[in-house]
Parts: sequence; C-alpha cells; structure tokens
Amino acid sequence: MATTASQMGGHVRVGLEDSLFISRGELAESNAQQVAKVRRVVEELGCQVASPNEARAILDLKGGDRVNF
Repeated sequence: MATTASQMGGHVRVGLEDSLFISRGELAESNAQQVAKVRRVVEELGCQVASPNEARAILDLKGGDRVNF
C-alpha cells in the first residue's frame, strides 16, 4: 500500500503498529527497519522522501524546539 500511495502522489507512513513484518513471514526488528525499506523502494521508483522538518510542515506539527519535553 505504501508503494501504491507514493506513486499516486500520496503520503506514506509506516511503523510496527501497522505491521509487524518486514517481508512475508519475517518479523521486522524495528520501526527504523521498516522506514528504511519503504524509503529505499519509494526512492528507487523515482519519488522524493520528505525530511523530518518537511514532514512536520506538511502535517502542520510542532518541532522539538516548540514543545516542553
């Protein structure tokens, strides 16, 4: 679904809460592993991945400098 969404101009989100698997029958080790795989596929298909700051702007989210953690 992530590949299809990216090719249709949509946004992509991945994480262990969405799927525990990295490939058929193989559990993902981390969210980072899933993100790296989707990023590789999306870039190989000619799309550009947003930086963290660009993603925050697209989603209208606060950055780390604007929260009280």
